[in-house]
Amino acid sequence: MGREGLIIADMLNDFLDPGGALYVGPQARGIIPFIDRKRGEFRASGGLVVFVCDAHAPDDREFRFFPPHAVKGTWGAEIIPELTPRPGDRRVEKTRYSCFHRTGLEDLLRREAVGRVAVTGVCTSICVLETVKELFDRDIPALVYRQGVADFDPEAHAFALKHMARVMGAEVV
Repeated sequence: MGREGLIIADMLNDFLDPGGALYVGPQARGIIPFIDRKRGEFRASGGLVVFVCDAHAPDDREFRFFPPHAVKGTWGAEIIPELTPRPGDRRVEKTRYSCFHRTGLEDLLRREAVGRVAVTGVCTSICVLETVKELFDRDIPALVYRQGVADFDPEAHAFALKHMARVMGAEVV
């Protein structure tokens, strides 16, 4: 199967800090210790840890749907202090929901011989779901930790977990 990878999606100040522009809520803060623990496990076993982070232009078209957030170079686009990247962790910037859209992530996973990818972060029904769909399209097995994802909307969160398992073949644990 090859090396395993861990994607940590959008664990940024604007999503995780109560003062952030698009705060997901206390349920998102609750996943921080789990993600930190998983990051340690992946690193200890030789896995690849990749932070994939929104880095929007000030006039990004996504702001038609959501308030401006995670503008490149701002505090809101910084990874939360609790998950500050460590040596060896990678960071990839994105401007769309999927962690793959024009990011170079696919090339990185291939270069690093990653055979399965675990996905964590926010939001379950948006960036996590779109990323798992892209993994499915690339025939890369996906694993999603229930304790490692959160969303604004509990119903959308529940739907996304079911959809990823039933339609995209992700292992949801």
